[in-house]
Amino acid sequence: MTVKQLSVFAQNKPGRLSALTGLLAQKGVNIRAISVADTKDFGILRLIVSDTDSALSVLKDNAVVTVTNVLAVIAEDKPGGMAKMMQTLYESNISVEYMYSAFLNPSESNACLILRVDNNEDAVEALTAAGYKLLSQEDMAKI
Repeated sequence: MTVKQLSVFAQNKPGRLSALTGLLAQKGVNIRAISVADTKDFGILRLIVSDTDSALSVLKDNAVVTVTNVLAVIAEDKPGGMAKMMQTLYESNISVEYMYSAFLNPSESNACLILRVDNNEDAVEALTAAGYKLLSQEDMAKI
């Protein structure tokens, strides 16, 4: 089970992030998770949104956008919660390329992590076998 992530490549200049998020707001698209990385000249904005198709239609006219399948995993929000998840992936020889957290908290004792891994199918199998809950695209839109 994967969710679609938008990677938006945009110039690194004042107001650019405001403009892009403003476009999403005008379309009624809710940002569920976000990560921003930058260099001197450009930034990479990674987004999980409530309506991928609407977001893609408005963003592609204003920036370079790609779609990637990532995992949204519920982890225990306590010391060692993420370490336990990383150990599960390590034991299955799955490499995490990057991760960030989402703007949702299904309960006070859980957090949601967005993971880009080298093998989604194997990661889903390993995490599910270890008892982790993975969220679907629909789950991300409604929580």
